[in-house]
Amino acid sequence: MAVFVALGAFLMTLAGGWTAQRVTDRRHLVLGLAGGLMLGVVGLDLLPEALRAAGDEVFGVPAALLLFVAGFLLAHLVERLLAARQAAHGGEEHDGRVPEVGLTAAAAMVGHSAMDGVAIGAAFQVGGGMGTAVALAVVAHDFADGFNTYTITSLYGNDRRKALTMLVADAAAPVVGAASTSFVTIPEGLLGGYLGLFGGALLYLAAAEILPEAHHEHPARSTLLCTVAGVGFIWLVVGLAG
Repeated sequence: MAVFVALGAFLMTLAGGWTAQRVTDRRHLVLGLAGGLMLGVVGLDLLPEALRAAGDEVFGVPAALLLFVAGFLLAHLVERLLAARQAAHGGEEHDGRVPEVGLTAAAAMVGHSAMDGVAIGAAFQVGGGMGTAVALAVVAHDFADGFNTYTITSLYGNDRRKALTMLVADAAAPVVGAASTSFVTIPEGLLGGYLGLFGGALLYLAAAEILPEAHHEHPARSTLLCTVAGVGFIWLVVGLAG
């Protein structure tokens, strides 16, 4: 049952990527929406779940928040190191961005989608009701995952073939994750720590890369509305799943 539901996530992820690919003539709107979706996923979905799952404190601060900050700094560090490496070896950049950063970010999205599949499988092990609730949340926000995976890969100058490859990998990841729960169980604390770390990295991409690019050439009200709509969509998904 979990794998069957994960196939729905597979299709929703592809639909999100297809949508991002088809509206390239409104690139600023696509980026504005992607930034809002990413902000919503981090603030309304990943971080609350990370705080719940990894509730232990380290020197007065929840471990999930420490990992959240670490994820933000790690994403910044990786981007700077890759940029310096490209410059030292005469590599190409795309509008000041390093293609490997886009691939790294997309790979992180694939990892997150695999964890979504694990969440579906684990929830169905608890019970049908829990499994249905988690599946609803995962399938709904996998549209945003596919949209963001294709957008991030393309934004950093990777060609269409690489963007589609990462999209397909992101779509297949929940199915693999759901199937893996037949053999492996991930401790809740470890899962919460991962969500915090990934959330920090995702927030960096949204705040430092996606949204500034969206408003750089087209500081239009419509771009801002797309960002707000992206956050609102994730809020709706989280509310329905709850």
